[in-house]
Amino acid sequence: MAELINQLTDAAVELLIRLIKTPSFSREEADTATLIQEFLAAHGVMAKRQQNNVWAVSQHFDAAKPTILLNSHHDTVKPGAGWTYDPFGATLEGDKVIGLGSNDAGASAVSLLATFLYFKDKPNAFNLICAITAEEEISGANGIRSVLPEFGKIDLGIVGEPTGMNLAIAEKGLIVLDCTAHGKTGHAAREEGENALYKAMDDIQWLRGFQFPKVSPLLGPVKMTVTQVSAGTQHNVVPDRCQFVIDVRTNELYQNQEIVDFLRSKLHSEIVPRSTHLNSSRIGENHPLIAKGVAMGKTIYGSPTLSDQSMMPFDTLKMGPGESARSHTPDEFILVSEIRAGIREYIELLTDFSF
Repeated sequence: MAELINQLTDAAVELLIRLIKTPSFSREEADTATLIQEFLAAHGVMAKRQQNNVWAVSQHFDAAKPTILLNSHHDTVKPGAGWTYDPFGATLEGDKVIGLGSNDAGASAVSLLATFLYFKDKPNAFNLICAITAEEEISGANGIRSVLPEFGKIDLGIVGEPTGMNLAIAEKGLIVLDCTAHGKTGHAAREEGENALYKAMDDIQWLRGFQFPKVSPLLGPVKMTVTQVSAGTQHNVVPDRCQFVIDVRTNELYQNQEIVDFLRSKLHSEIVPRSTHLNSSRIGENHPLIAKGVAMGKTIYGSPTLSDQSMMPFDTLKMGPGESARSHTPDEFILVSEIRAGIREYIELLTDFSF
């Protein structure tokens, strides 16, 4: 088996290098989608594609068996300032591969593809679908959410993101709220108008002092942060409109719409959520997959970062090679040894697994 793991690792790293060298910003992933299709075809797998989402299904799919989805993404953010290497260079330095998307989430994507190849001809107690999808970095409508209906019933998902191959069994959700306080214009030199900025400040002060009562053992409290404020047209005019943005990170004890409804009942400002579908998620610690991972020596934790897990209405585990702290940073990198270990441990996790 060690030789096969090495062969799969070599193929995965070769694909990762090609992916890094091919820019794939969110909504611009067509070329990397083609690379993934070609990789699967070269290994005897007929892939399906919808827009920039690519997936493959077990050769001997049996509707009577449960189905496990292996999912990661191939889009990246744009490189920020501070890179000392070419973000698209896929520079190899010893065990290290340096390049944009290497850690988030190229390593997970190629490791899950390698895992799918390992199991594709083996008799399993489950079906496998491996989907490498688009627009994760922007929670886009044309990513995983658009293709989930194509997969049929999914019983379990493994979402590849950098977790050090530990078990992220819960993940915070996200709501972005665009808020507007309304007032009336007047001359700043006279006692005229209703200052919308002051009304917004009252709401912001309330937000600073409020804490939702349900606190998750894994994810902690719901966290609300006002991140943007805009008001006024000129110095001598009382503003009749103040806009502010609230970033809300929800735990699994609340649904996003529940949070929105509650805040609307407490704040004076108008509240418009950009979306409510990015809910928090959690899989039970007693789930057989989690029990097996713990038996392998893996730790469980709650993740503060958002992933496509938030769009999956079934049990999901977030797990992948690399470290979250490297994501979206200059000189992002992954270790070849981390990819090799990731493939080996994904395979170990799924070997002889049953629900």
